[in-house]
Order: sequence, then structure tokens, then C-alpha cells
Amino acid sequence: MHTNTNPADTLPARQPSSRDADIDGVSYFVEQMGLTSQTDGLPRIAGRIAGYFIIHGGPVSFAQLAEELKVSRGSVSTNARMLVTIGFIEKVTIPGDRQDYYQLSDAPFLRMIDGYLQRMRHMQSIVETADNNIPTALTDTKKRLQQMRHFYREAVLSNELLLERLSGAPDSRN
Repeated sequence: MHTNTNPADTLPARQPSSRDADIDGVSYFVEQMGLTSQTDGLPRIAGRIAGYFIIHGGPVSFAQLAEELKVSRGSVSTNARMLVTIGFIEKVTIPGDRQDYYQLSDAPFLRMIDGYLQRMRHMQSIVETADNNIPTALTDTKKRLQQMRHFYREAVLSNELLLERLSGAPDSRN
């Protein structure tokens, strides 16, 4: 069976060079999060924003985030909404201030796994419905659908167990 390798798995993380002397560990981490996200098919800025919130927590305004990361407010807005959707960050208010602020969600990694589980369960339902409604005469199709059903059944089970294990860990909410 052929498995695809993630390019990020085959290359070591780029180590700071002498020309990176002005980049500290925080900047390096934020940039590496961006590059890794880009390798995973996500926008680079989404990864940089995630890295920023892992380091700083928040709350921080769009304007502050745009200035810190040296990107446009529009780019921050678009990518922050994506991170809100997956439960990684959340919108918060500061009394007396009309700006939108964001902060790292409580247990962001657990929320991400939970969201992933919901999407997998939905796909599992779609595959089951298709498998139940497609004629048995389409044997190759049925075989592929059975493989998908097996994949989603195992993926859901594995991620449920992972979520359960991580939820019980004493430091899972930090």
C-alpha cells in the first residue's frame, strides 16, 4: 500500500542561520507555524496567527495583530474567522472598546479534534447512506464505499479515544 508523505515530515525544521540573528525564538516559532500550515494546505497567515496566539494568548485586536505580524487587517480578519470556526481562537469584548478582540480558546486543541470528529461523523453518515442506496451490481463502487466506511469508522473511533485521553489529562486545558 502506497502512503503519501507530508513534505514537512521529510524535511527537518529550518534552523535559524546567522542572517536570522535578529529573529528570536518567538518570531521563529510563529514563522514556522505559518510555514507548517502552508505545507498542510492552509494559508500561511492562519498558521502565523495560531502561533502568535499560542505564544501570547490574547486578547489582541485585529489592528494589533496586523501590526505585530506585519500583514493587512483584511488578511488578519479572514484568517482569524477561519481559526474561530475551528475553535482555535474566540472573539472577546473589552468593556468600553468597540474593537473586536480575539484570544486563544480554552482547550483549543481539544476543540479542533472535536470539530474534526463532527466533520468525520458527517462524512461517515454520507458514505453509509450512499453505500445503502447504491445498487449492489456496482461492485467496484460498493467496494470503495466499504473501504471508506471502514476508514471513517476507525478514524472516528481513534479520535474519540484520543479526545477522551486528552480530556482527562491534568494539563489538557492549558
